[in-house]
Order: sequence, then structure tokens, then C-alpha cells
Amino acid sequence: MSESTARSIEATIPQVPLIERFPFPFQEDSYRYSNNARALTAGKVIEITPDYHEEISKKRKLLLERPSLAFQSFQHSMEAQWEILELLMNELVSVYPNYFSFKKRGDHITFFNHLLEEKETFILGDDKSLACEPLDFIGRHVQEDLIYLGQRDGDLYMDAGQLCFPANWSIAFDLGMSYLEFHSPVPHFAESGLAAKVRNFLLRMEVGRPFTRYNWTITLDPILETFPETFDEWGKKKFELTPENVGDMVHLRVEDQRLTRLPLSNGILFSIHTDLISMKELVKNKEWSERFEKVLLDLPEYMAEYKGFSTYKELITNYLKRMNAAL
Repeated sequence: MSESTARSIEATIPQVPLIERFPFPFQEDSYRYSNNARALTAGKVIEITPDYHEEISKKRKLLLERPSLAFQSFQHSMEAQWEILELLMNELVSVYPNYFSFKKRGDHITFFNHLLEEKETFILGDDKSLACEPLDFIGRHVQEDLIYLGQRDGDLYMDAGQLCFPANWSIAFDLGMSYLEFHSPVPHFAESGLAAKVRNFLLRMEVGRPFTRYNWTITLDPILETFPETFDEWGKKKFELTPENVGDMVHLRVEDQRLTRLPLSNGILFSIHTDLISMKELVKNKEWSERFEKVLLDLPEYMAEYKGFSTYKELITNYLKRMNAAL
């Protein structure tokens, strides 16, 4: 048996049920904006889940059909992009040696993705040796969206990003904005002073001390790619919602957002791994179901409005109340 054949056999992702691996985001019965970042003890950026093949296929399709929506960058981010590529490539082969490997001869790299049975060759630091930009290249091999925040002049700026699965925000629109600027749509976040506090926390992040946080919203149907530019395609889903189909249509959307200080560029890699779970699946966990009902009942209207589900929040809480009573 050849090495490549053996690798392909070993490169099988364990099929762990979603209810057993979903990152439920609530520790209490109430939710408010806060700096809920916590130390990332495992230290890794990437998670490979059973959805890998489906999500990588979606990513690549979006990058082919709608490239300007899914990837944007400034030329001055190229060195940082190479830094991110090398960082993630090393992590992939270290954490998932059955799924990824590479051979290195000087700066010449042969990268193997055994899950997809792909081989790529390139030269580190040589932009012409890749068919796309470095951040775009490595992003096509991981489920996470990858955003590079450049740090300069006492602020953070969105300098590059592969964003295929946005929760109603646009890398094309936000590119070049400062931290406070791209968070300006979040109600009460800036005027409360919390935005500045979080930015200052990020500015002080140290190399080797990554952080993670959960963000959440509601999505109708299992749609990862909710670009504001395509709102006409997915926004109308709310008109299809009824008490009978809430369990199937309504999904809790959770982003595992990881923040890593880059030692060479001194910027921050902001990675986003998105998971969706339907209400029908969520209620299989009684504790989660009861807590989510309480969170929604207590949620301020401005938050539900910003997250886009204020018009049908009652449908969700009624469904959860009914299901929780039956559990």
C-alpha cells in the first residue's frame, strides 16, 4: 500500500453527532454584550468537524462565483498573509497529521491535504507561486473564515479577509475600517464604552496567549453564507416561517471566534468557525433548550432587532416553551 493510499484511509473524520459537539454559548439565563473573551487553553486556531467536506465545497464555490464578496485584501497585508499561511499550515500538520502533511526544501513547500486528496506546491514568500493570495489559499483548506487585523497607530484595521460565511456583514464594505468603525452598527456597543475597552484589550494581546469567544444569532434554514449583498436571497425566509415549521427552519448560529497575536507582523488573526443547530435538534438537550428560552425571553428588543429576529422571536419562544413542557 502506498503512503498516499494509507493516508487517504486514515483521513476519516469521526462522525460525532452535532448535539454532542455544538458550542452552546450561554452560561446563564440572560445575555448582554460583554468582553466575554477567555483564554484559549488548547491554543489552536482550526477545528476540523464532520461538516468539513460540505463546508470546504461551499467555500470554494463562493470564491469561484462571488470572489469579491468572499475575499478582500490590501497589498500591504501580503507579508502578514504569508505569516498566517505558515502558522496555520504548521498547526494543521501538528494537530491533524492524518489529514495534512507537507514537505519542505528550503522555502519550497509541497502541501498535502489528505482529506481532499490534493497536493499543492509553492514557494514561501513568493506571491507568484500561488494561484491566489496566501490567506485565500490556506482558507480554502479550513472551515474557518480568516480575518487579518493590522495593528498600527494605536488601533486595529481590517486589512484582509476570506469571509465566506458572514453573519450579515461584508468584508468588501468593512475592508480598511478601524475596530470602532466596523463595530459601529452594534447598538449601544460604542456609546457604552465597551467597544473601546474590548479594542484596548485586543491591542494588549500577547504572542502565545490566544483568546476565544462565542458570538450568536439566529439564521433561518441552515444557510452559512448570509452576506448583506445577497439579503434578497435569504432575508425573505422569514415570510415562510410558521408555528409548524419553527423547529426545522430556525437555527441557533454560533461563531467560535479565536484571536491570535502574530509575532512577525504584530497583527491579529481573527478566525471564525460557524455552527448551526436547528431548534428541533437543540431541544434534544433539555438544559440548553430551557436556558435558550429564558435567554430569549429576557433579551432586550434592540438586541433582537439588531440580530434580525425581533419579528419572529415570539414564534421561537412559543415553540421552545411547548417543547420544554413536553420534555
